[in-house]
Amino acid sequence: MVDSQLRERDVVDERVLAAMDRVPRELFLPEKLRDRAYDDAALPIGAGQTISQPYMVARICEALSLTGPERVLDVGTGSGYQAAVLAELADEVDTIERIPELAEHARTGLAAAGYGRVRVHVGDGSRGLRERAPFDAIAVAAAAPELPRTLYDQLEPGGRLVVPIGRRRVQRLEVIVRSPEGPAVVRSVPCRFVPLLGEEGF
Repeated sequence: MVDSQLRERDVVDERVLAAMDRVPRELFLPEKLRDRAYDDAALPIGAGQTISQPYMVARICEALSLTGPERVLDVGTGSGYQAAVLAELADEVDTIERIPELAEHARTGLAAAGYGRVRVHVGDGSRGLRERAPFDAIAVAAAAPELPRTLYDQLEPGGRLVVPIGRRRVQRLEVIVRSPEGPAVVRSVPCRFVPLLGEEGF
């Protein structure tokens, strides 16, 4: 996966590549799909949700430019896989999921994979996690119709928000930095994610 799906498609951050190599993706999938854990595809995990394609997880993590000591919020826990990769890259990871059953499955997968220190919360991810803010970085694994302002406001100055923005079927993965002048979009690439549901989502 790392060599054929990531390196060959210009994921160059060695810390991200090493993290993707260490996290056992199969532990975050239903038993019947574990033989497809390293496919270059998003896969269903129940409740109409998916575990993101490995390439997109790597792209999001690389775009956050993490160096190790950061506090990160992962919005849209889903399977817990992206939170596990983030836990390899940052000091503290909180993750929030709106569907309680998925949150519980994520806790189980994270514990089984050795990432029990990741804090899993149930709630409206579009509203962030005010009681744990501010964050150095926020990763959103679902598409919003526009910049989720509450998430942006929960960033530290200079912090990064990576979020798919657009319509339900066509989006761009945007990297937004909190600056004194307001949101600064520093990078944008086409992508496709499930919609972000909630007060500041669809």
